[in-house]
Amino acid sequence: MTKKSGTKKRGTRHKARRRAVDLLFEAEAKDVSPLDLVEQRRELFVTDDSIGAINDYTERVLNGVVADSDEVDSVLSSHLEKWTLPRLPAVDRAILRLATWEMFHADDVDPRVVVDEAVELAKELSTDDSPAFVNGVLGRMLGLAGQVRAAAAAQAPEERSGDAGGS
Repeated sequence: MTKKSGTKKRGTRHKARRRAVDLLFEAEAKDVSPLDLVEQRRELFVTDDSIGAINDYTERVLNGVVADSDEVDSVLSSHLEKWTLPRLPAVDRAILRLATWEMFHADDVDPRVVVDEAVELAKELSTDDSPAFVNGVLGRMLGLAGQVRAAAAAQAPEERSGDAGGS
């Protein structure tokens, strides 16, 4: 796939995110769980490799978005200006849900990278106005994401030390 000159080739994580967005979008349109779609794709892949295997990162982020959907939607809704979550285009909603989960829970990915990746997905999949909109919404979340990650990191050693004496 060739894009504008100067556009770098996208890596495995970008492709995994794009697949996750596709599955979130499809699941919402069909009113099914994205995890059910993952399972269906895995079953189809056994007999039809044109379906493509589900990347581990795709499954990880989808599991996270589903498990934390109330939190994701609440945080996302509180950072929308002049919009409500249901009014957003479905593809933007999928991109923002994925990115929101990653910003707060994927501690192996810098939150600024999450924003950049989400903007790239919006450029690829949505309207001309979407990349700036996605960037603005996620940019407002950056500070909060850092605070949440720091709090989780501070709490993690306490939980490990508390678990050491049990069982």
